[in-house]
Amino acid sequence: MRIQVVRTGGFTGIERHVEVDTSGLADEAEWQALAQLALRPGPPGHTGGPVRDGFSYRITVDGRTVSCQEPNLSDAQRALISRVLKEGA
Repeated sequence: MRIQVVRTGGFTGIERHVEVDTSGLADEAEWQALAQLALRPGPPGHTGGPVRDGFSYRITVDGRTVSCQEPNLSDAQRALISRVLKEGA
């Protein structure tokens, strides 16, 4: 499974693109379960635009994409984003 995260915004406005291929990893099933949850829309709540200096994300898992932004991330989206950014560093 290929998981891509594109992070934009923040104080500096620099775009960061990270991709992880989970094929063959010992914890591939964990990645897969988390990715499927992260593809669901985030929680309802803040209906305004993005938070000033906050991050916006585009998560793509095997061709399926969801866009989300702070502070409206689901727990699964937050966990997957963190894990991908750490793994792909």
